[in-house]
Amino acid sequence: MNLPKATPDAAAGLADEVRQAILRCADVKRQFAHDVAGDVALAALITAQALGNECKVLLCGNGGSAAEAQHICAEFVGRFRLERPALAALALTTDTSILTSVGNDYGFDEVFARQVEALGQPGDVLFAYSTSGNSPNVLKAIEEAHLRRMRCIGFTGRDGGAMADLCEVCIRAPADDTPTVQECHTTAGHTICAIVERLVCTSNEPDAASPE
Repeated sequence: MNLPKATPDAAAGLADEVRQAILRCADVKRQFAHDVAGDVALAALITAQALGNECKVLLCGNGGSAAEAQHICAEFVGRFRLERPALAALALTTDTSILTSVGNDYGFDEVFARQVEALGQPGDVLFAYSTSGNSPNVLKAIEEAHLRRMRCIGFTGRDGGAMADLCEVCIRAPADDTPTVQECHTTAGHTICAIVERLVCTSNEPDAASPE
C-alpha cells in the first residue's frame, strides 16, 4: 500500500480537512442546541422522576447507537460528575447469550423487545437510539415498552423516522450523516445525565428546616 508517511509535514497537509470536519459538526451542534433544548430538558425531567421513584432506565440501539446506550448507561450506574448513589439503568445491548438466543429463536427484530418484556415495569423509561428512526428491533422495543406502560425517549436523526410518532420525547439531531447524529446524541445524553444526577441528589438531601 502506497500510504503517506506519518510525519508532521504530512499531518499538516491534512489539518485543514480535520478543521473543516470539526467545524461542520460544531455548526450542527449549534442548531441542535436551538432545536432540542426543550426536548432534552423534558427527557431529563422524565428520567429524574422515574429514577427518583425507584424505577429504572432501559437503553437500546444498534452499532454505534449500541455503544451510546452502553455509554449513557454507565454514566447513570457509575457517576457523571457528582458523587451520589448508583442510578438504576441497564443497556439491552450487552448480554450476548440473550442477544444470540433471542436472535436465533425469534429473529433479530425481537432482541430488545424480548428484554423489555422481561424487565420493563410501569414507570420505567426506555432510551431508544436509532439514527434513522426506523430500526425494526428498536421500534419493536418501543411497542413493547408501551404495553408495559413505560415512558419512551427517542434519539434519532433529522426527520425522526417512524420513532418520531412513537416516542413521548423524540430528540432529533438536525443532520443525516450518521456519525454527526451520534455525536449530537452523546451531547444530549451527557446533558440529561448532568441534570438527572443533580436533581436526584438534591431531592435526596435532608430538608434543613426539618428537625432531625
